[in-house]
Amino acid sequence: MNTTSDASDPQRVKRRDFLKTTGLLATGLFSYRLPVVAGPFRPEDWRVDQVPVDKKLDPAWVKSLYERGAVTTYYKSKNELQFIGMPVGGIHTGTVYLGGDGRLWLWDIFNQNQEGINPKEIYLGQQKVRSRDGSAYVEPARDIRPLEQGFAIRLDYDGKSVVRQFRADDWAEIAFEATYPIATLHYTDPALPVAVRLEAYSPFIPLDEANSGLPATIFSFSVTNTSESTVQVTLLGWLENKAALYSGQEATHQRINAAYEARGFRAVVEEARTQAGTSEALTQQPDYGNFCLAFLGRKAEVLTDLALPVTADSFTAKATAPTVRNLSEAAVGAVRTSYRLRPGQQADTQAVLSWYFPNLSFKPIKDTGRFYANDFGSAREVAQYIQQHFKKLAGLSHRWKQTWYDDTTLPWWFQERTFVNLSTLATTTCHRLASGRFYAWEGVGCCPGTCTHVWQYAQGVGRIFPALERDTRERVDLGVGFTESDGKIAFRAEADKRPAVDGQAGTILRIYREHQMSADDQFLRRNWDKVKKALEYLIQLDRNQDGMQDTPLENTLDAVWDGEIAWIVGLCIAAVRAGQAMGEDLGDAAFAERCRSYVEKGRRNMETHLFNGEYFIHRPDPEKGRKRLGSYNTSHIDQVYGQSWAFQVGLGRILDQEKTVSALRSLWKYNFTPDVGPYISEHKGGRPYALAGDGGMIMNTNPKNEARPYGEDVTWQLGYFHECMSGFEHQVASHLMAEGLLDEALVLTRSIHDRYHAAKRNPFNEIECSDHYARALASYGTFLMACGFAYHGPKGEMAFAPRWSAADFRAPFTAATGWGSYAQAKTTAGQTHTLEVRYGTLSLRTLRLELLDDRPVTVATTRRGRKKVPVQVQQEGTSVRLHWPEGLVLQTNQVLTITL
Repeated sequence: MNTTSDASDPQRVKRRDFLKTTGLLATGLFSYRLPVVAGPFRPEDWRVDQVPVDKKLDPAWVKSLYERGAVTTYYKSKNELQFIGMPVGGIHTGTVYLGGDGRLWLWDIFNQNQEGINPKEIYLGQQKVRSRDGSAYVEPARDIRPLEQGFAIRLDYDGKSVVRQFRADDWAEIAFEATYPIATLHYTDPALPVAVRLEAYSPFIPLDEANSGLPATIFSFSVTNTSESTVQVTLLGWLENKAALYSGQEATHQRINAAYEARGFRAVVEEARTQAGTSEALTQQPDYGNFCLAFLGRKAEVLTDLALPVTADSFTAKATAPTVRNLSEAAVGAVRTSYRLRPGQQADTQAVLSWYFPNLSFKPIKDTGRFYANDFGSAREVAQYIQQHFKKLAGLSHRWKQTWYDDTTLPWWFQERTFVNLSTLATTTCHRLASGRFYAWEGVGCCPGTCTHVWQYAQGVGRIFPALERDTRERVDLGVGFTESDGKIAFRAEADKRPAVDGQAGTILRIYREHQMSADDQFLRRNWDKVKKALEYLIQLDRNQDGMQDTPLENTLDAVWDGEIAWIVGLCIAAVRAGQAMGEDLGDAAFAERCRSYVEKGRRNMETHLFNGEYFIHRPDPEKGRKRLGSYNTSHIDQVYGQSWAFQVGLGRILDQEKTVSALRSLWKYNFTPDVGPYISEHKGGRPYALAGDGGMIMNTNPKNEARPYGEDVTWQLGYFHECMSGFEHQVASHLMAEGLLDEALVLTRSIHDRYHAAKRNPFNEIECSDHYARALASYGTFLMACGFAYHGPKGEMAFAPRWSAADFRAPFTAATGWGSYAQAKTTAGQTHTLEVRYGTLSLRTLRLELLDDRPVTVATTRRGRKKVPVQVQQEGTSVRLHWPEGLVLQTNQVLTITL
């Protein structure tokens, strides 16, 4: 977010000095400027803890945030491609980045468990910044290429022969459309007779984690003849064999490239072996495995040995016999295909690049390995599976992209930012072990054990791949991490058996979400005894049983706080409220009543004792006082997080609306700043997840201007208070959206989006404690709240209440066994609503919709396809409840139409 200031503003001088001393101006990182959207500011605007109370946002810019707009497209001509790294492998298969020019890079697939995408330390002024501290935010990674890979095209026309590689240097313009999971690139050059479009992706199908977890990237090239002449086109792809990249020994190992042909499939297969053949020692290495590069369908030729760099001769060279190379020699395999295009004609070519490195391991866990190795024995098998199921895999992946991005009235940028963090699943933050277990770091290679107090912020996985989350709750949180005797949940499973108070509460809420995203109640019923124990443990952490948890335990800010802390108390209240709902679902009336009584007591006391008239606070322990680190009277970003969670799972209000909204307005007033520069120049110690010129919401600020606001004996964790961490910000944005504070929700989300503009850093890598941080998956929750979406699979209940553009609204939805598109529109006769299932099935008994005017509604017409379906109608205030007593099932491609 860009701002302007008066020239005499001393804070502006500080900001300039900050940039100068950190070297950011010299590196050119801030040579790109987004449009100015706030200001001008005067010195007195920054007097409340260096955060302007009046944000001075441009009203036209704020209005533009609601507009549909167009797909975010980054251009070579604007120098916007160099930092792009879109994860383009399957989920849980390592990290392979698609660069802004269409080449693959990074290649973290060799099971090295490195910390960060680029393990390095840098200096920001005098501050050392590690990978886990945000080095990739300050100095974004680029061009990490441990192996050579690429595509090139040869064009023969009008007596000319032209060769161009698909890289930035070779084209007048490259445009990159940033729509995870499918990126679209356009290559154009007025000197050439063709235009080329590339789609690059790995199959991504919500609810189908197996087919979304293939270790492969698909390249779909579409070449169009834009000239008046016939053009002979030859497309060449190559891949360097770097199997055994780390463990290979020059004296004992070799790399082998071999051709493989089958019907509609031409490939080069690349592997490593010892000179005497494959040895057991080699097969046990983390980087043992193989690659495959294949062209599908169109007849192609395989080259087992391609000399680099690519020249015109590369398109006619022959090399079909197996190629064996020592490790010091490049072993590059290639595949090419050729065809003729008449003027105006267009042709498509599909290529698959796959990898197979199954020897994943983590020290605390036995018998690991990669899940994809259960179904495949080599990269070639992966590529052939894709070929054999290409229509389904490509078709459903594109159908999801269309449903999410194209068939919606929500803004393009909003859909991009709220979904982009699902790409974290396709990085080395996340793994699926051979046993089927989901295992994750907090960020790439940093902080093990699928940490409960971090991952409980993530809303995306539970909605897109709910089976993964159900299994993790059952196998890990209520399994290897569960203590049967008292119900505590280890916050890092095997890696750390201690409980974290917020992790315990958040995991209970996730169990309720996983129950809601199930087709029936069997998941919850199987685990109910353990869930009750976990809830009892949480309740017992409230030492005086006043409804406010007060036992000091570890929390997500890596410290143990004393006293009654609003964000912890509220989160525990939300968790117990979820316990009430789960008890009611299973008919456990006694336990549900116990939870209800506790929630009422907690709500009453929290509102009475922890609300200061403006926002919620941290009340010190009466004996220990403010000796230890805490948020106390400051404005803390998570102060009403429990209410935010409650909205995510349709629990309604657990806190008073007026007080909750006041707290959110205080966060906007005291914590959000259009430019963090003045704040971080005064408050040292925070990690650089936002820099001068960036807008964001500060974790903690000191509106009362107290001398020692964070306690008497502060520790290193104090630095967290002075940071902008996108996962927390997304959580607040979703809550703002749910409460109808739409401007604030969109501005905060857009601030994150602009911080990760490709001209400045990788738009696909939201950073906290290392890269691709799990907490940022909270972004999906903002989308859910924009739709006013609620769902309960076992009950067959669904609801929509769009926050804006309700008279003409379309958006995607996911459910337990299907996904599709929802639409509503105001008509002259009333209003219409449609639910179209595009994958799987949708079972409904109840659908709740918002009325678009104040007329009474007593009847409705519902049709499944052309057939009328009887329905019961009940108006409840401004909403209408549609009920099908016998249930209603929609199959793929069926549409339910409702007229009110």
